[in-house]
Amino acid sequence: MVNPTNLLSDLSPFVYGTTRLGDDKIPFEERVRVARAAMDAGVWFHTSHTYNTALSVLRAAFDQDRARTPKLIIKIGWSNIPELRNVIRQNLEPLGLESIELGQLCLGGDLAEEYANGGPCYAEFERIKAEGLVKRFVVEVFPWTSANPLKALRGGYPQGIVDGHIFYLNPLQRFASNDLWDELVARNEPIVAMRTVSGGNVHRLRDVPGAAWKDYLQKRAVQVAPIFERSGIPSWTEFCVRFAHSFPQVRATVGSTSRPKNLAEFLRAASDIQPLPADIVAEISQLQRQWSDETDIHAEPWTM
Repeated sequence: MVNPTNLLSDLSPFVYGTTRLGDDKIPFEERVRVARAAMDAGVWFHTSHTYNTALSVLRAAFDQDRARTPKLIIKIGWSNIPELRNVIRQNLEPLGLESIELGQLCLGGDLAEEYANGGPCYAEFERIKAEGLVKRFVVEVFPWTSANPLKALRGGYPQGIVDGHIFYLNPLQRFASNDLWDELVARNEPIVAMRTVSGGNVHRLRDVPGAAWKDYLQKRAVQVAPIFERSGIPSWTEFCVRFAHSFPQVRATVGSTSRPKNLAEFLRAASDIQPLPADIVAEISQLQRQWSDETDIHAEPWTM
């Protein structure tokens, strides 16, 4: 049996998210320079062909120094195997790559049902691996999709085929249901934590009208800001990186930016990560359990 503690252990503690590289309001060459800075830092990247022009930016950066091409987590899916294979191609070809290091399975429709019930998708995942198209997989989780990966995990279907789970995990969001979270922790299943800083500084989310894209984030910022302040940690970025890595199951946290200053802050925070004090983690974790029961699991898809 594969020891879960060894899975995904080669991920960099901080993974550079490339969502903002698709913002065409930012000059193309500026975005290429930020990508090159992240490449020079030697961290993994997270990307998708759905991020507007992000793949074009990455292709330009990679072509400048192919020796530094990072390992990539790439979103793939969605509803059936032909679509999955097509999406893999839509990501690899623009980047000039032959293989995805870690495929983020974004499952819907028939694929989600097959995943939950041990269906034929697993044999296809193994074929995709054997063909060298995707080396490893993690499955994406949201509050409204948690039941399927939980059922699959309890059935033992992903073992040896899917190496972990990926979802928003930061002080304001834990996008796995309480039942799934408890199962992941009990099994010591590898986790990739997304959206490192919850969409912005906690004080800005709390105090600036419109800074939080949904009201629930502003309300949570009101609850978490005092905990952050009591910690004495000088930056929200450091606090968030340390929060994610306070859980031994977490292999990496994914944070996105197009600003060199913010990238440098992420890299500093990830250079020597110390878990947060246990009482702070426990206080936020209790809030997250309440939020999950009261709000998250009742949310309509894509409303959070």
